[in-house]
Amino acid sequence: MSSEDLRKSQRDAVAAIQQLRALSPSAAQALAMQGSLSRPEDEPVIRNSAPVASEQYLVFTLADCELAVKAELVQSVERIIELTPVPNVAAWVLGVINLRGSITSVVDLRMFLALEQLPYTPRTRLLSLHYNEMVICFVVDSVNEMLPIPPGTIISGNMRPANIPQWALPYAVGSALLVQRMMVVLDVPRLLFSERMQHYKTLG
Repeated sequence: MSSEDLRKSQRDAVAAIQQLRALSPSAAQALAMQGSLSRPEDEPVIRNSAPVASEQYLVFTLADCELAVKAELVQSVERIIELTPVPNVAAWVLGVINLRGSITSVVDLRMFLALEQLPYTPRTRLLSLHYNEMVICFVVDSVNEMLPIPPGTIISGNMRPANIPQWALPYAVGSALLVQRMMVVLDVPRLLFSERMQHYKTLG
């Protein structure tokens, strides 16, 4: 076989891989790994370059810190409304509200985390988070935006705890740095099912 015929055969083989990848990327990878088809030196390496999907997060503010929670765990964002007080509960349980037909507890997140108490402002919001059957509304300083965060940008809290305020550490997955913005990524199930959250009653 002449060198020209060899190059043509190799180009045809690469074209076949590209067609196969369009139909079945995993099958093309398997063929390439087995060395079934050779590649001329002047041809690019064919790789699965599909980007890793970013998850959507809701970003909110508490005590001058930006925190992020998975959007799929956010039930709603509401303005502060009139609450119904509940007796014999911890001070950080402000009461309950009727949230779309369901009675939901309202927790002041600043008070729950033992942060300085500040007056509510027009930006104060009720952030309703849910996991499985648990739903709790948290009073937060503000709700900022919905933002995609690639999984690779989230750094474990065990690796860089200095980026996470001490008060957030027990409930943080880690931190994410996006365009010079450092956000604490919260573990919603850990927050909702924490021992303190589950033992909110006081002696009456």
